[in-house]
Amino acid sequence: MGRNFILNVADNDFSAIGLDLDKEKVASLLEESGDKEVSATADKEKFVKALSKPRKIMLLVPAGKPVDGVISDLKPLLEAGDIIIDGGNSFFTDTDRRFEELKREGIHFFGAGVSGGAKGARRGPSIMPGGDREAYEYIKPVFEAAAAKVDGEPCVAHLGNGSAGNYVKMVHNGIEYAMMQMISEVYHLMKNGLGLSNDGLRLIFEDWNKSSLSSFLVEITAEIFAQKDEFTNGELVDQILDKAKQKGTGKWTSQNAMDLGVPIPVVDVSVSMRQISSFKDQRVRADKQYDLAHAPLELTVDDMKSALHLCFILAYAQGFVQLKSASEAYGYDLDMEVIAKIWRGGCIIRSGMLEDFRKAFDAEPTIDNILMSDVLVDQVKKQLPQLKKVVASAMTSGYPVPALSASLNYFLAYTSGRLPLNLIQAQRDHFGSHTYERIDREGIFHTDWD
Repeated sequence: MGRNFILNVADNDFSAIGLDLDKEKVASLLEESGDKEVSATADKEKFVKALSKPRKIMLLVPAGKPVDGVISDLKPLLEAGDIIIDGGNSFFTDTDRRFEELKREGIHFFGAGVSGGAKGARRGPSIMPGGDREAYEYIKPVFEAAAAKVDGEPCVAHLGNGSAGNYVKMVHNGIEYAMMQMISEVYHLMKNGLGLSNDGLRLIFEDWNKSSLSSFLVEITAEIFAQKDEFTNGELVDQILDKAKQKGTGKWTSQNAMDLGVPIPVVDVSVSMRQISSFKDQRVRADKQYDLAHAPLELTVDDMKSALHLCFILAYAQGFVQLKSASEAYGYDLDMEVIAKIWRGGCIIRSGMLEDFRKAFDAEPTIDNILMSDVLVDQVKKQLPQLKKVVASAMTSGYPVPALSASLNYFLAYTSGRLPLNLIQAQRDHFGSHTYERIDREGIFHTDWD
């Protein structure tokens, strides 16, 4: 990531220097940079002296203690007005702490989410910076040049003060978890329920990527099905162990949504599925113990496409609701249209439908949920029957589809004018005198249920 981002910056006519304690990585950068205005060193003092003032230093190291360690090493060499940018997936409260600590030293600190992976860093990522707005002007030209472009517009914008950038990247990753889980469930249904080959799946995902489902994750899924395995005569995907790992950003998204009181069930269950996948040995034993049969699926590929499209919308919708709530709770003053705009290119969750979301927020900047937007209502109504059909058929046939079903249940609950939670309030008052409200008059009530 670091090497590729430096080369990207240099491609856009900015000089850059890299710092790494590993001399082999220093040599690798120098070799790859060719005749670009790029230097590299393992000497931190030489590194700092080479930078023009105010110094602009971007960290691309693992989140947590490594970030604090690098800041601690560099801080004695810096001056008031210098800028440090954390380009990793740091937890937003860590960013707030570093922001305040460095502010006392007169040093500007930015938490800048960078999405697009190593290739994105080289070719143009989506960048989500948060920090002092005036100091951002010093790094804005570099970021706008290095970022991905959509219709000539750079996929980067100052998002807000403090940890706004890292928070938006965290929710971005939560949506990413959800979209990946949804795709995997649809893959499972088509592979095992419809009996499609990997080559057939490749053609389907290639076709979907040319449609309203156009997105980075759909695109790379098609490429995955085409990858041959070097050790067998088949495709690589069939030889990969079904245990998905995680670095924590999805869990953070889920935990913080709980703190804010925001429902994001599709992210919650996507995190849980990665956890369930880790119990491989137990799952194999349980599979043999219960020996459950799978009935045929009465579904079409078009059913799958519509269900996945609607579930993508629902994942984004839940993420934007969390961003709106966090903006109010933490004073970020986030602009949802801007976020949708900078997610259109470079990042892992980029997709064609983000332009619809941008239009929805442009038309109604304060809308509570994009599901209420006139831009989306007709799409949702059209695809809802097929999502219901896919979930019902999958569950009846014995296939787990937790993300698809969580998406459907979220929508059905959100669009229900009356839910059965009146009974829960009665139960709470019955056993704990927790009181309740009434539908026919104002006030707080308690009943002596005996």
